Amino acid sequence: MSSRKDLYIITLMPGNEKKIHFLSGDEAVGRGAYESGVRVAASYPGTPATEILEYLSNFQEVDAQWSVNEKVAYEVAFGAALSGSRAIFSSKHVGLNVAMDSLMTSAYIGVNAGFVAVTADDPGLHSSQNEQDNRLVAPFAKLPLLEPSSPSEAYEFSRAAFAISEEFDTPVLLRLTTRVAHTKENFDIGQRIELPKKEYVTNIGKNVMVPGNAYKRHVVLEEKLNKLKSYSEKAPFNRIELRSKELGFIADGVSYLYVREAFPEASVLKLGFVYPFPDEMIRVFSEKVKKLVVIEELEPFIEDHIKTLGIKASFKDPSWRVGELRPEDIPTIVEGKPRTGRPKPARKPVLCPGCMHRPVFSVLRKLKVIVTGDIGCYTLGALEPLSALHTCLCMGSSVTLFEGFYRSLGKGVAGVIGDSTFVHSGIPGLINAAYNGAKGLLIILDNGTTAMTGSQPHPATGANARGEQVKRLDIEAICRAAGADEVKVVDPFDTELVEKCVREYLSNGKLSVMIARYPCRIIHRAKEKPAVVIEEKCKKCGVCLSLDCPAIIGQEGGSVSIDRALCTGCYLCVKTCKFKAIEPSK
Repeated sequence: MSSRKDLYIITLMPGNEKKIHFLSGDEAVGRGAYESGVRVAASYPGTPATEILEYLSNFQEVDAQWSVNEKVAYEVAFGAALSGSRAIFSSKHVGLNVAMDSLMTSAYIGVNAGFVAVTADDPGLHSSQNEQDNRLVAPFAKLPLLEPSSPSEAYEFSRAAFAISEEFDTPVLLRLTTRVAHTKENFDIGQRIELPKKEYVTNIGKNVMVPGNAYKRHVVLEEKLNKLKSYSEKAPFNRIELRSKELGFIADGVSYLYVREAFPEASVLKLGFVYPFPDEMIRVFSEKVKKLVVIEELEPFIEDHIKTLGIKASFKDPSWRVGELRPEDIPTIVEGKPRTGRPKPARKPVLCPGCMHRPVFSVLRKLKVIVTGDIGCYTLGALEPLSALHTCLCMGSSVTLFEGFYRSLGKGVAGVIGDSTFVHSGIPGLINAAYNGAKGLLIILDNGTTAMTGSQPHPATGANARGEQVKRLDIEAICRAAGADEVKVVDPFDTELVEKCVREYLSNGKLSVMIARYPCRIIHRAKEKPAVVIEEKCKKCGVCLSLDCPAIIGQEGGSVSIDRALCTGCYLCVKTCKFKAIEPSK
């Protein structure tokens, strides 16, 4: 894997050694962690957090890993911090849910070396199944929360978070949102500080959370929160910007930038150290402006706290709790008006040309199978005209929902899951199904990568985060060990075989796993000759269009054409057309 350390460096002047880095918010967090002497970084790919670990994997000084799932990643990183090495965990917002069991109790234990947990939230659901606001995790877990509004702040906050973690003996939450995570900015960077590992001293009372110890640690945790609350009043991340006394805003994260753009003359209390709240600073600011407005994305996190302080302020209409904000929304919120609609997507999301998921979903649709789905590129199988995936809850849930459907309906149900997701959290569901006597079909769509988040490796690919060859997890052996009665690997483009297997496995009274294996087209770029339409044979039936392939284009009058630049030569359309009106080009 080639290094990307210097990819975004711009030299200012000839002979001038000063350099500016052009980094995204994710990369800025990684840079701040690197400079802070982080030794261990662990994550599971998830937009918009993926690039944090990718950036850190470029540095030999950092032991960076793609973990099996977020719970594992959190515990690996926390274990490193507990034993004396600064460490960072990162995930998207729903990924933090997977690690919540560990996170909640780690607040009681505290740290040894600095430990930062990054949560990248996704207002607007750009690539997520929910819009949860992980600011709410801070008071729930009793942990301090930092929230930058730009990449340069993400860099500074990341560096500061490790110092705060060690000063207050606590994990620190660092929250990004999609706009901050993926925005890029020029700013100066520093050098890495090599810190000696902190000595690890056995401390059962602090590190072993049996009830008697946990009770005492809870008392300590409450004392930490009081100290953190005092710190928030003087923390440099919170500041009052006095301008006009007619109008003042309280805002955090990217909302602060939107307020500054929409109302440049207004006063602002910018919250960067968001929790615990700086109550005295809030009171002082509220007395300096005639009208006070709270601007924040998603949940009324700041709003609810302002109300407990008895401070008079204006808040957004509840309709604004859905979706991300834009600069042009701020005047509408100030006027007290509700949200009137959501911006339409630029285009319909669609599986890539030649994607190996498409033929499997075509067969499932043909056979009218009820399909429990999962998180991955293949979730797009739910969209028209494929419409062949019928549930999507969370990572790994296709296997467990499949068992639930089987217990309710008895037959005609298949679960569909990707290779990376199966390793992440599908294996326990398969064990449970076998253990409890479930029957039916689980399909593992194995394209050899974590495709949806940018083609990261996972244990079944045989490569690690640095691209180094490692032991490869044998999915077939895992399925057999988990208790599957039958395990069969098929070429998804052999649609006759796929259909035969689906029919058999849905009715043979066994728990069967069909592994549809073919490399992701983004990775496997070998291109066959494109398909072409024989116009005189085309009956204009539209069956080929139902494959939802971007390379097949409907024309006026019902005829079709194939974009040679997009076609990868998978020839699924050739097999689908019963009139032989599509064939490989000669």
